[in-house]
Amino acid sequence: MIDQFLWVIFPYICMAVFIVGHIFRYRNDQFHWTAKSSEFIEKKQLMIGSLLFHIGIIPVILGHVSGLGIPKEWMRAMGVNDHLYHIGAVYIGGFFGIATLAGMIILTARRFTIKSVRHLSSLSDLIVNSLLLLIICLGMYATIVTNAVQPDFDYRSSISIWFRDLLTFHPDPALMKNVPLSFKFHVLSGFLIFAFWPFTRLVHVWSVPLNYVGRSYILYRKNRTF
Repeated sequence: MIDQFLWVIFPYICMAVFIVGHIFRYRNDQFHWTAKSSEFIEKKQLMIGSLLFHIGIIPVILGHVSGLGIPKEWMRAMGVNDHLYHIGAVYIGGFFGIATLAGMIILTARRFTIKSVRHLSSLSDLIVNSLLLLIICLGMYATIVTNAVQPDFDYRSSISIWFRDLLTFHPDPALMKNVPLSFKFHVLSGFLIFAFWPFTRLVHVWSVPLNYVGRSYILYRKNRTF
């Protein structure tokens, strides 16, 4: 019953909250659909932390998408054998993971330790920073430590299949039974952040200002007083 809740019910609850929450907030709270930048309070740590985080997180997300979404048989058919994939996942993924972790540590420390930034932060800001840091730490531990201690474990034979089955609405919780705890906690915390997403500043991810590319320049003119 616990496995059924953790690996079937809980993920679907989180995904439902993610979708419905975004729709509700967009329809009722567009004014607060923002990243609420605190750059005017402290700039140096924000710039370094944000740069490291964003440089790292994009390849990390792409790695998760390919690892979870593409069956390993397809990878082999494209000429990417298991050894080559493992090298890319551990070393390349580890490199960008470390960059993401370093950026998140700086951003989280900044939010908690700089008094003026902390006072500007809402409870959701503090929760999101802490949860993101936890997720990244668990992911790095699973990638570096668990893969070294349990080299025979292949998440593409368990977690990836379970995840794809989850998206097609016939998940098998038994696939997660023998998954190492570090991977399990990483997966569960990942779904938890999706449930928090619509109610935090993370919604700014969907507001990429692509229209700025073709927008006319803003003209500033002095208001001469005669």
